[in-house]
Amino acid sequence: MNIFLLSFIPLFVAVDIIGTVPIFLGFTHEVSHFQRKQLIVQAVLTAFIVAIIFLFGGKLILRFLGITINDFRIAGGLVLLVLSIHDILSSSESRRNPGTNIGVVPLGIPLIMGPAALTTILILVDKFGFFPTIFSMIVNFIIIWLVLWNAKYITRVIGDGGAKAFAKIASLFLSAYSIMMIREGILNIMKM
Repeated sequence: MNIFLLSFIPLFVAVDIIGTVPIFLGFTHEVSHFQRKQLIVQAVLTAFIVAIIFLFGGKLILRFLGITINDFRIAGGLVLLVLSIHDILSSSESRRNPGTNIGVVPLGIPLIMGPAALTTILILVDKFGFFPTIFSMIVNFIIIWLVLWNAKYITRVIGDGGAKAFAKIASLFLSAYSIMMIREGILNIMKM
């Protein structure tokens, strides 16, 4: 259970699905209920496929480029730190740059599965292995689907301000997680 939580929580924080709800509703406020549900399926499926490809192919790409997992851990930690600081200091609407096609891009990529989540997946699979990482991914994607499917109801309960506050808190945890990644990467390189 401990390994599951240690692999689940960083990915949940990196995806920040509750903080994404206001952005999602902003993108989909002019579409019908049926179209919104279709977009949710398309976005979640796209994000899941990208996550699986990155889970299995990420290490091969790094190996081909001559990048160690510790190099990626430090670089990913720095990127996550910058993203999380940007998220903390900016409004939720400016967090991601929306495109014109909202199905696959930007809902699936990068809104659900962005650089923070992809980096986190690669670090988690190195730290905990495939099965805990895949299990935490599946649970996270079930939560993502449920949250987006019920986005209007969630916003009514916690309010737009509550969703934005949750996004800021998630970004703060993402900052702390990124510092841990940088620290572990540096310490592992120093041990070599």
